[in-house]
Amino acid sequence: MAKYTTNDSRDLLKRLRETMAEDAGGQARLDHIVEIVSSSMDSEVCSIYLRRDRLTLELCATQGLNKAAVHQTRMRIGEGLVGRVAKTAQPVNAENATQTKGFRYMPETGEEFFNSFAGIPIQRMGEVLGVLVVQDRKARKYSDDDVYALEVVAMVIAEMKELGAFIGDGEAMSAPHKRAHMLTGGIAQEGSAQGVVLLHDPKIVVSNLIADDPEEEITRLTDAMDQLRLSVDDLLSTNRIGGGKEQTDILKAYQMLANSKGWMARLEASINSGLTAELAVEKEQSSTRARMARVPDPYLRERLQDLDDLSNRLLRLLTGQGRNPSDAIPDNAILIARNIGPAELLEYGKKLKAVVLEEGSVGSHAAIIARAWAIPMLIHATHITREALNGDPILVDGEQGIIHLRPTDEVRIAFQDKLAMLTKAQQKYAKIRDIPAKTLDGTKIKLQMNAGLLVDLPSLENSGAEGVGLFRTELLFLMRNAVPKRDELAQTYGHVMDSAKGKPVTFRTLDIGSDKVASYMNPMDEPNPAMGWRAIRLGLDKQGVMKMQLQALIRGAQGRSLRIMFPFIAQFNEFRDARELFFKVLENEKKIGHTIPSEIKIGAMLETPSLAFAPDQFFEQCDFISIGGNDLKQFFYAADRENERVRKRYDTLNVSYLSFIELIAERCNVHGTPVSFCGEDAGKPIEALCFAAMGLRELSMRPASIGPVKNILLKTDLNEARNVINEARKSGAQSVRDHLVEWLQNKN
Repeated sequence: MAKYTTNDSRDLLKRLRETMAEDAGGQARLDHIVEIVSSSMDSEVCSIYLRRDRLTLELCATQGLNKAAVHQTRMRIGEGLVGRVAKTAQPVNAENATQTKGFRYMPETGEEFFNSFAGIPIQRMGEVLGVLVVQDRKARKYSDDDVYALEVVAMVIAEMKELGAFIGDGEAMSAPHKRAHMLTGGIAQEGSAQGVVLLHDPKIVVSNLIADDPEEEITRLTDAMDQLRLSVDDLLSTNRIGGGKEQTDILKAYQMLANSKGWMARLEASINSGLTAELAVEKEQSSTRARMARVPDPYLRERLQDLDDLSNRLLRLLTGQGRNPSDAIPDNAILIARNIGPAELLEYGKKLKAVVLEEGSVGSHAAIIARAWAIPMLIHATHITREALNGDPILVDGEQGIIHLRPTDEVRIAFQDKLAMLTKAQQKYAKIRDIPAKTLDGTKIKLQMNAGLLVDLPSLENSGAEGVGLFRTELLFLMRNAVPKRDELAQTYGHVMDSAKGKPVTFRTLDIGSDKVASYMNPMDEPNPAMGWRAIRLGLDKQGVMKMQLQALIRGAQGRSLRIMFPFIAQFNEFRDARELFFKVLENEKKIGHTIPSEIKIGAMLETPSLAFAPDQFFEQCDFISIGGNDLKQFFYAADRENERVRKRYDTLNVSYLSFIELIAERCNVHGTPVSFCGEDAGKPIEALCFAAMGLRELSMRPASIGPVKNILLKTDLNEARNVINEARKSGAQSVRDHLVEWLQNKN
């Protein structure tokens, strides 16, 4: 066969464009495509296999194989040569297919007569949608030009499927972004919501696939590339960087990729073969994403991620598509993103009904804000940004970790019934808002709320909280691009206390490091950041910022009572040193004439098991202790709370963990040190009941949890609950949960 030329490729693409313009059904279009490719490539067979679901491929069209096998022949991803192409996203070019590793004979297709085989992944943005196959009787090794031409065709087919050009019989041909789709994710914040998709980074739709004038397309590409390079150069300008050598190095690597001659040459080659500039960029981006999935080296993977991001920027310049910050947010918007930072999330405001991320973590800044706003948040929802389009109806079940995208009527009605029940429950909780949380045996439990932003404070009155048990001061640092000024912080802390209207507010000093790294900080390369240089460790080593924050807290109090606590205390000397530093700052504030708080309470967060066994002097010096349940639980069980494989296997109501909570309560009671529990588990009714039964008399949680927790406490005798827990302990049970649930059900 003669060498396949650029002109041949353009002619093939023009014929495909004519097929796209035909007034025909999806099956007819596919049938025409395989005929065109077969004749153009001088191959006896051309077949198209499309992905039916996550695990299965379906033969959807063929020229040369048995037509009766269409929509009947199916195979699993990874099965046979076709399945291998789909699994690896790599071409297979075999001169003798039957002798090639992985070959599987499909008798219903009649392919036993064909020896040569070339399979090309049909992929878009790194997602394999199907496989394009050509075959011949004679032994034939398809040339590099042949394979490249088939890759170009496969890219066009992928875009045609994206545009809904193959609607027809068989699930594999159904229109993308039309059918109902269910996804699962990890739960970062409980709750349920119904609304419409709002994409943080909207999908770029390439509708113009085949170029009439390659020279004009290369000019468009060159102009867009010049704009891209200028924008990257601007990021590197001295007045924009300010992030230290590490960030400068990253941006320089970014700049080098933007100026890559190899990248530009590959794009121009695709345009010369007949693609538009947009599709050429997307073809290269799809290959990049496929490579990202196979590269084990973190450095190389980051460079490929940079190239992926540059491709997105270039596509936006070419298409004019992208999110406009001034666009109105729908009233029932559910935000969908790969990941999102705290400042970006705050820009959307509390109007959002829920947040769903492809990445993210339960301890991320965004998750903290979602909990403060009491909006559902799911993480690790694989491929959600590929599946969703702006305006798609969506249901988020933050109790089960399930997302229903474009739900069926049956699913939607069932979900609405669930929301109605939740609304009814909230109305019941509103009736007990102003009633003290006193159990049937007369024990008073103080319920407080967690906060981190001024916008959280209206919940203090609406929820019935008796104060703010934890104000996360780090959010004011994380949402900015530079360290906040002392006067600005003092003003903010003063506003927080004003908004509390006399109710106590406990300010936790800066808890940064680990997963909470501000944009202006140099990230530390630590193998285990959660147990690394963070919180009080960082504060005591870098005392400048800590002193500045303590000064701001003293000034913000404006003579009122001040409660502060230090995070992540692991041993007595850390608390003692932090406390001494505070009093040095206080003495200096007196000398320069600033108003001193009328009362000062200094506490510590108990987040490491070691602190429970601190010397008596620690409990004597500490004005109060707050158990930081999220960190304590992960260190108690040695189970990373960001790791879905391990964090869910350990129950808060495990007898050993509850016994440890009881031990802490007893040590605090001996010394008369008030102790509270702060964390996600404090807001779960059964867990909260157990903490109270173990001796805790203060709980701090998200505002929306106060009603459910108060409701169960009002109906329970703690002595009876403790008896149930003790019986479970004696029985040898690992967790007391089943015993408590059964007891509560029998009570009701």
